[in-house]
Amino acid sequence: MPNIILTCLFVLFFSVQVDAAGGSAPEFGNPMVGNPPQQVEDSFISEPDDYRVDVWVEGLEIPWSLVFLNQERALVSERGGRVRLISRGILADEPYKVIQEAEHTGEGGLMGLAKHPDYPEQPYLYAMYTYNRQGRLYNRVSRYKDTGTTLEFDLVIVDSIPGHRVHNGGRIAFGPDRMLYVCTGDIWQAEIAQDTDNLGGKILRFTPDGDIPADNPFKGSPVYSMGHRNPQGLAWHPKTGSLFSSEHGPSGEYGLRGKDIINVIEKGGNYGWPLVLGAANVDGFIDPLIMWIRATPPSGMTFWNNRLYVATLRSEALIRVYFEQEGDSYAVQNIDRLFAGEWHKGTFGRLRDAVSGPDGALYVLTNNLDGRGNPRPGDDKILRLTLE
Repeated sequence: MPNIILTCLFVLFFSVQVDAAGGSAPEFGNPMVGNPPQQVEDSFISEPDDYRVDVWVEGLEIPWSLVFLNQERALVSERGGRVRLISRGILADEPYKVIQEAEHTGEGGLMGLAKHPDYPEQPYLYAMYTYNRQGRLYNRVSRYKDTGTTLEFDLVIVDSIPGHRVHNGGRIAFGPDRMLYVCTGDIWQAEIAQDTDNLGGKILRFTPDGDIPADNPFKGSPVYSMGHRNPQGLAWHPKTGSLFSSEHGPSGEYGLRGKDIINVIEKGGNYGWPLVLGAANVDGFIDPLIMWIRATPPSGMTFWNNRLYVATLRSEALIRVYFEQEGDSYAVQNIDRLFAGEWHKGTFGRLRDAVSGPDGALYVLTNNLDGRGNPRPGDDKILRLTLE
């Protein structure tokens, strides 16, 4: 969307009164806040009896992303810059690769990993990380060649993504269209999420070689969707191919807290931040599928056994969502908070990623060593869930 139109939108929403959500527009500088769109309440299931949970790997330091290379080998990123090899369920003592330029500060550092859709014929691994350039933080996605014993730098996919101690996004993944999707945050500068000339607060889309796809919604731009605060999860519906994303809501901006969301991402869609939150039903903006009033911060997620599983941080729950497709949209049927008996108190603590493994199991990464959690013995871990 051209910048002149965005400017008009800011004037419209923050300078005049409208009745798009059944009430008046907020004062300048405050988002219009709609209601949660889902019609169901969350259920707490502290001891689900339909899963077996085993510790697959332990002794990690703030793991962020897990990628299976094949049935026997997997790589996991640690925010300090290390990529660790897991072979047949055993964590190698020495790092597979250390990305020296990755700067772990606050929420930044080494974050998302993704493998080339034609791996191992195209033996490439992609990594997103924060780095420091002349005293300023940025984020970058680089591609590495997997030699079988280490990762060798190959090329930079995208550079100079705005970086900060917080709100870096960080999740990357290849979609069924064989394109690379990159989540970027608003780095505590909310207005950049509405600027198509700024890479922050977006979901970006690239070819595996870092080119801009010809069918991207904004000509010559990697921007696929906009109006995001801090997206941290990507998952494609296994039957419909729809893209889902998790996103952190405000943590003090405009006096607002909580309001974490799950979106269904549309090509060229504007998801509202910082103009609109929740189901405000405002033309030009896409309402979320789910919005939680209380702080949940959702992170990595995946579809497993026809359910969406979402790792959450502060709420310390593995969320299981069941929904049904209704025409071109989805209706939420159930939201279960597994391994948590109450808000912000779960069995395994903070959870960063959920990944469906090639063996049919679900793998979940804990993040209790990130400075905000309460470490358990053996943390941080990767849990392996199977159906009983």
